[in-house]
Amino acid sequence: MAWFFFLRKLMNSAAIQCLKRKRLYEQQVEQLGNFQLRIHDQMIMLEGAKATTETVDALRTGASAMKAMHKSTNIDDVDKTMDEINDNMENMRQIQDLLSAPMGAASDFDEDELEAELADLEGEELEAQLLAPTTSAPMTAPARVPQQSSRPTAQSSKTEDDELAALQAE
Repeated sequence: MAWFFFLRKLMNSAAIQCLKRKRLYEQQVEQLGNFQLRIHDQMIMLEGAKATTETVDALRTGASAMKAMHKSTNIDDVDKTMDEINDNMENMRQIQDLLSAPMGAASDFDEDELEAELADLEGEELEAQLLAPTTSAPMTAPARVPQQSSRPTAQSSKTEDDELAALQAE
């Protein structure tokens, strides 16, 4: 039985040694994992620093380009250019107005005068119809007498347009 205890003791000590080695390996694995995390964190920080550096360089380049543009651009030159553009646009507007204006003497008439003359002509025509001798004609619908009002109706304005066109043709 002594051998049995001796063997058991020996096995226990070997098992304990194995457990110690197992824990050492686990600690080493944990340390290696921590190292990997630190290296990964360091890589992320380096990538961020690189991106920041590139951004700052791009901003510097943009600022220097903008500065060079401002040196070449004078506010007085810009003001002169805008005045020239506005003058050219005004000239173009005047040219377009002249080209779109009606040609001949017809454009010189005053609309109010023309309407007054037309009203006089209509009045004379009505007077001539009233004074004309009546003939014995069959009874039909009464002749329509144009109403004189301050506002011409759509029918009278159409008739006025036709009469005005006839007068212009004469």
